Amino acid sequence: MERGSDMADFKRKPGESFESFLRRFKTGLKNNRILEVSRRKQHIESKRTKRILKKRALIGLDLHKEREYLKKTGKLKEETRGRR
Repeated sequence: MERGSDMADFKRKPGESFESFLRRFKTGLKNNRILEVSRRKQHIESKRTKRILKKRALIGLDLHKEREYLKKTGKLKEETRGRR
């Protein structure tokens, strides 16, 4: 097994019971820290691009303008923010 690889290569040896293979597999994962690294990477979000940030800002502005218009015309119910 290479040091830089992300995936470990585990094959069952001839005559090896499944329980001993599973135990060897678990200790191998623990020693290589594969699970720890993959679980850490699982929650990392990629950076948002400028295009996406601008698009989200424009959507927010449109929603704000629409809400203000509905409030001025009386078609929007006044809601208290927070817990109900």
